[in-house]
Amino acid sequence: MALLLRCLKRSNKSFSRVLLAIIPLLFFLSSAKASDFKKRKIRLGPKTLVVEMAETPAQHERGLMFRESLGADEGMLFVFKNEETRFFWMKNTLIDLSIGYFDKSGTLVDIQEMKSGKGIPESQLASYPSAKPAKYALEMNKGWFDKNKIKIGSKLKFP
Repeated sequence: MALLLRCLKRSNKSFSRVLLAIIPLLFFLSSAKASDFKKRKIRLGPKTLVVEMAETPAQHERGLMFRESLGADEGMLFVFKNEETRFFWMKNTLIDLSIGYFDKSGTLVDIQEMKSGKGIPESQLASYPSAKPAKYALEMNKGWFDKNKIKIGSKLKFP
C-alpha cells in the first residue's frame, strides 16, 4: 500500500485523486463479501430457510449491497446485541426487498417493503424504521412474507 501511494504521488495528480478515492471503496467492498457470511438454518412459520448471517458491524453495514438477485427462499438475517428500534436503508442495494423485524423472543413485530436504492443519491434514500424494538431483521425478496403467509406474531426459530 505504501509503495502504491508513493507511485501515485509521482504520477498525474488528477489520476492520483481518483485512485485515492477508489482504494478505500475497494477495501470496503472486499472486507465483507458474500462468502464472508456464515449460513445457518432457521425456521419461520412452516418454512425452513438457509440464510446468511450478518452478525458484526461490518456485516451489518455491507448486508445485501451489490447483489443482483436472491434465490426464492434465500435471505439475510441481521443479529444485533440488543433490542431497540432499528433503521435500515437501501444504500447500494440493487434489488427490492422485504424486511421482517423480530423482537428478542423471535416474534415478528413488523414487515416492510423496501425499494432498491439503485440510482438514488444517498441523501434521498428512504429509511425503514422498525415499528417496535427489534433484535433481529430478516431481509428477503420483495413480497416473500406475504407470498409465504408469514404474519405479525410468527416465530423465528433456530433449530
